[in-house]
Amino acid sequence: MTVLSSILLLVLSSYGSEALDNGLALTPPMGWLTWQRFRCNTDCKKDPDNCISENLIKRQADCMVSEGYLGVGYEYITIDDCWLAKERDNNSRLQPDPDRFPSGIKHLAQYVHSKGLKFGIYEDFGSKTCAGFPGSEYYMQTDAQTFADWEIDLLKFDGCNSDIKDAKYGYPAMAKYLNKTGRDILYSCEWPFYNWRDNVKSNFTEVRSTCNMWRVFSDIQDSWTSLTSVIEYFVKNNHQFQPFSGPGGWNDPDMLLLGNFGLSYDQERVQMAMWSMFASPLIMSVDLCNMRQLSKALLQNKYLIAINQDKAGVQGKLKVVKGTVYDIQIWTRPILPQGCYAVAILNLKSGGGPKMVETTFKELDMNYTTKYNITETFDNEYIGTFGLDEKLIFWVNPSGVYMFTAIPATSDDDDSLKFKPWRK
Repeated sequence: MTVLSSILLLVLSSYGSEALDNGLALTPPMGWLTWQRFRCNTDCKKDPDNCISENLIKRQADCMVSEGYLGVGYEYITIDDCWLAKERDNNSRLQPDPDRFPSGIKHLAQYVHSKGLKFGIYEDFGSKTCAGFPGSEYYMQTDAQTFADWEIDLLKFDGCNSDIKDAKYGYPAMAKYLNKTGRDILYSCEWPFYNWRDNVKSNFTEVRSTCNMWRVFSDIQDSWTSLTSVIEYFVKNNHQFQPFSGPGGWNDPDMLLLGNFGLSYDQERVQMAMWSMFASPLIMSVDLCNMRQLSKALLQNKYLIAINQDKAGVQGKLKVVKGTVYDIQIWTRPILPQGCYAVAILNLKSGGGPKMVETTFKELDMNYTTKYNITETFDNEYIGTFGLDEKLIFWVNPSGVYMFTAIPATSDDDDSLKFKPWRK
């Protein structure tokens, strides 16, 4: 046991072992993060519009509201790595880079709050952040109180430059320190990701009792290859972490890529559909002020968001695989009211034309009732009523998705057949 883990074990013993119960993240968190789009750009002289600065955060917060994202549920504006000064202050407290954040973090948080949004910040469990700025090692209680004093609403806690052996003590210790401040701070952990990286099996009971959301796999990149690698990881490992997803704690496959440079429109549909099926946090990382309309429409699609935000919080499962290389996948997710389902049919092949996919409700183990009404999800178009053994035929574009909701057939009134989204 390292010196740090011994200290943290003592901390946990003194605060007890009760589970995380901060009343937050009852549905998957929705918001925006700097990293994927803006990375660690600190050169505000050459690139003032895109550097990590208070001006960038204020501009994105303004657009989060004016462009309608807040209205459909996105509420967290979070700054990732590279906001820090190179050294702590004379009181050992974190401080922002003075040139890029001249007004200070508390002022920035208050600006974000004035827009009706919540403000999130980044730190690291290790001695330094991934970009080399001061980490929280040996300073977690001080940093937790600093974040509370700054009126922070979310902490993304990374794990670079740390010993993975200390993680099982460090992440819970920071949870205790955050709760001890008395401020509601959503806790986003990278814990399972670093376990995966170092080939250590995660104890998701411990993770869920500690964190409100937790990364389960490698950093996503702006490409179809990266996106499909995340889906493949869920295919192969979903049984390990799927049961632990639900109100208060969520499996995080990383940021939404929509609106950036690496995905086609159909591929953007795939990510939005699957993150909804996964009951994943919807965390955008894009320039909200310069967004393609098609991407914006997907990010704000109220029917997809309704499935993602379903209050039961059950994460979807892969039910059927067709083809030889997992190229056709059918996922199902139970949603409220009882007996309803969301279904996503993926075609992960990039070449060729649309693929015809046949299935039945019986094949998908959807036997709550004898007949279901089907509504296509993206456009909320009512398709029809089908029995358990009736053949369902769908055409799915290459690197694309067809998604529908199925609700028990109980009425001939067409309006009652459609999926009615729950709105925040």
